[in-house]
Amino acid sequence: MNIGEIAKRAGVSRSTVSYVLSGRRRVSDATRGRIQAVIDELDYRPNASARALREGRTQALGLVIPPAGRRLTGMQLEFVASVVEAAARADMDVLLSPSGGDHDRSFERIVSGRRVDGVILMEIRLEDDRVTRLQQSGLPFVTIGRTADPHTTSWVDVDYAGLIGRCVHHLADLGHRHVALINRSAELLASGYGPGHRATAGFDAAVAERGLDGVTLSCGDDGRSGEMCVEQLLAAHPQVTAIATVNEAALPGIRRALDTAGLVVPRDFSITGVAAQHWAEEFRPPLTAADVPIVEMGTEAVNLLLAAIAGPGTPLGRHLYRPPISLRSSTGPAPRVSR
Repeated sequence: MNIGEIAKRAGVSRSTVSYVLSGRRRVSDATRGRIQAVIDELDYRPNASARALREGRTQALGLVIPPAGRRLTGMQLEFVASVVEAAARADMDVLLSPSGGDHDRSFERIVSGRRVDGVILMEIRLEDDRVTRLQQSGLPFVTIGRTADPHTTSWVDVDYAGLIGRCVHHLADLGHRHVALINRSAELLASGYGPGHRATAGFDAAVAERGLDGVTLSCGDDGRSGEMCVEQLLAAHPQVTAIATVNEAALPGIRRALDTAGLVVPRDFSITGVAAQHWAEEFRPPLTAADVPIVEMGTEAVNLLLAAIAGPGTPLGRHLYRPPISLRSSTGPAPRVSR
């Protein structure tokens, strides 16, 4: 079924049917009703490719994710889901595209092929070539995360520096003098991964302000890496009594290592950090943490992008989220006797 057949059955021209479908010109109510009746009878759905050519829109957004060969963390998957759901509410499709390494061609097809009306970019580095490429292309885009120069793009982000700093202050208030930060992987940090570097800066600043002894460790995004990381921490720094982390994927392994060492949380050891709410609530005991508002952030990223698509002159939008620290059961007073 096509526009020509609809025009024939409704007794109008093809251009009149096109005007009704696109809304570009006014058509009398009687004619519009006649055409709509035929469309409803035939259950006609405009071809997406034809509509894109006609209207200059694809009704699709691109979501650029980490390389397909790297397992996504739970938080990353939740960001994907939140963007897809928010786009669906706006009647937009989402085209997923990995970037990095051998996948750069996929990203370039998204940018140069005009397969989407705009792009949401995840996992931002402080210096990010993908951001530069999108700026050069003129394609509307929003980032989840921000570069070292956050004033030239639209973005949503979490205040990792401030939140990890507050976690350290919370531990210091409980009497902990020797604390550790378990960060993301060394590979990510070497690439300039923004949240990891900002978490380090926030940790170092808070440790210095409170006069604490602090140590920072990189850790892979999985339970086994978390287990090995804590084993190494306890062996090299037995005086440490508390951990702050931005690596939620490592939490199960962190807990296993503490159990193996015979340390009871929070009696002997405290844990806090920045994590998705369900990860924090499912941890045992429930994790004292800043709960990342993933759904709100994904929704806001889509809203900012839709505004940029609708109006090229729309001012840049930015939203830095600073959720409160939810006090649960994984932090307590520093133990009186060191191990």
